[in-house]
Amino acid sequence: MNIDQCKIFLFQGDSITDCGRDRGQEAVANHNQALGPGYAGKIAGDLLAEYPSLPLQVFNRGISGNRVVDLYARWKCDAVNLAPDCLSILIGVNDLWHKLDGKYDGTVEIYEHDYAALLKRTKKALPKVKLVICEPFVLRCGAVNDRWFPAFDDYRGAAGRVATKFDALFIPFQSMFDEAVRYAAPAHWARDGVHPTPNGASLMAYSWLRAAAKA
Repeated sequence: MNIDQCKIFLFQGDSITDCGRDRGQEAVANHNQALGPGYAGKIAGDLLAEYPSLPLQVFNRGISGNRVVDLYARWKCDAVNLAPDCLSILIGVNDLWHKLDGKYDGTVEIYEHDYAALLKRTKKALPKVKLVICEPFVLRCGAVNDRWFPAFDDYRGAAGRVATKFDALFIPFQSMFDEAVRYAAPAHWARDGVHPTPNGASLMAYSWLRAAAKA
């Protein structure tokens, strides 16, 4: 993916993307608080530093608690209307977590179907958009225990299939963290097993940018 050919970058997803961003400033491109301190904000900072002469606009529209169905409901105003050149999506952990907690009765089949429908809708409205699909991930600590598996691996697989179907760049975050825990405990990267620490967010940003540069 030729990053320097993209002018508008949009990051979408759940709380991992949201990361406490200031939604009151979300309409302002490249706003520090609107981008948040997570991986999306770190990617934005690196892009803006590396390409200072380009008129880049970076937005974060992640919302805590979202599942694929929630993205679909707000997609026109929070994605299509922004007309991004590069759209990065990280979604999936809540599709299972809410099910485990009895708050949702969705299945991996629904997740995959709705995700594909979301991307089909996106490509119809924005045929030239460059899609980046981030692999859902968890680390075995905090809220994440044996009850998550093997179901969570099915959601990861579904995200990968959707990425392939729509010729999207796939960022293997789970594989990245599986390698990272060889060097530091899971809680070093995500204390509750789901939401990255600053260390985890920095690793995500590094991996995203590296993969985008090679694509």
